[in-house]
Amino acid sequence: MEDNSALREQDRVIHLIDDDADLRHALKQSLELEGLSVIAHADAGDIGDLPLRSLYGVIVSDIRMPGTDGLTLMRQVLAIDPTLPVVLITGHGDVQMAVEAMRSGAYDFIEKPFAANRLFSVVERAIEKRRLVLENRTLRNALDGGDDLSARLVGRNPAIQHLRAQISAVAETDADVLITGETGTGKEVVARALHDFGPRRKGNFVAINCAALPADIFESELFGHEAGAFTGAQKLRIGKLEHANGGTVFLDEIESMPMDLQAKLLRAIEGRMIERLGSNRQVALDVRFVAATKADLANNPAFRTDLYYRLNVITLEIPPLKARKDDIPLLFFHMAREARARYRREIPEITPQIEAGLLAHSWPGNVRELRNVADRFVLGMWAGFGPATGPSMEVLSGSLPERIDAFERAVIVAEIARNGGALKPTYESLGVSRKGLYEKMRRLGISSDDAGDGS
Repeated sequence: MEDNSALREQDRVIHLIDDDADLRHALKQSLELEGLSVIAHADAGDIGDLPLRSLYGVIVSDIRMPGTDGLTLMRQVLAIDPTLPVVLITGHGDVQMAVEAMRSGAYDFIEKPFAANRLFSVVERAIEKRRLVLENRTLRNALDGGDDLSARLVGRNPAIQHLRAQISAVAETDADVLITGETGTGKEVVARALHDFGPRRKGNFVAINCAALPADIFESELFGHEAGAFTGAQKLRIGKLEHANGGTVFLDEIESMPMDLQAKLLRAIEGRMIERLGSNRQVALDVRFVAATKADLANNPAFRTDLYYRLNVITLEIPPLKARKDDIPLLFFHMAREARARYRREIPEITPQIEAGLLAHSWPGNVRELRNVADRFVLGMWAGFGPATGPSMEVLSGSLPERIDAFERAVIVAEIARNGGALKPTYESLGVSRKGLYEKMRRLGISSDDAGDGS
């Protein structure tokens, strides 16, 4: 995930508070042996001075201490940041007290005596939870602080930033635009942005799905008709092109337009004039034409070359989601927020496993598919990609060794992506040696570019 410099691994810290010097030293040493940074405190006096809202870490405190005890400290910490994990160390007689503390917001409690790895396990989970909370805050700030166009076309990947810059530059003109992109990338979103951020914003935005209109009514829908123009035409009908006067016409899936209508549309675009069916009178058009396609119109025998070049004054290409994987966590959280508002449900915890699954998925349905997943997630009907829908459908085919290799490859690619292409945290999180990870990557044909920056 991009721009999370505040969440560097070296910034993680455990603040350990215990008045027992021997125990404090032993716990500090055991956690440091696990690779954690630990700051030990003999009392709770310094904790209130810490930047608790932005602290990338965990508070671990004994309950019974002179001065400020662990429960009082916990209440003080949670009053500043209710999401900061506080782990309490309890004596045998304090268990009931610790249970009550958990009901009040403590992350967990550990009863003395305990093995050092027990504390490490709890702290490790708490740190991961803290990471997610801070990342979500970063995303909220990025979304809330963006402009209107950034809120519509969310992302920080260079390709989407370039697209936003193109829209900003083109929106103020009247130039016709051709939008290209795979299914579900958001072609209508781009078209509406061109309309809303341009001088035609007060006019109508008329969207026409060329694939959805039956051929026998296509011409009438576009150009309108006079009363009596054909059987059933009982009164005058204003067509969609005329209805868009002063605004924008959006022709979606224009590759589906019948060939005979393409010639009439070309004349309308070139002359900015139309004739209703059954009429010889020309009607002037003051519209901007924006067309969208998922096909290659330049090499499509079913599409007129002259119409292609007339529409192709300016081309805006929307990158597929798989080409900007670094934007997926940001997009997913943005869409989950929208779903939360629609369904009035809280957003469940986005675990590292869910995030890794999102990054590993190929997203053939692009942003539309991601939005559906975010909706299901907020509704409690999706908890990650399981084995049946897993990171890649190739896992489901081939021999057992081939399926195992495919699954292992997907897991490694997802973890590399989650770590922004960095291999050290990847082999550490996967529990393998550096050499072991390199050998697996070589055997499975993986490079860090496969998932590193997603661009």
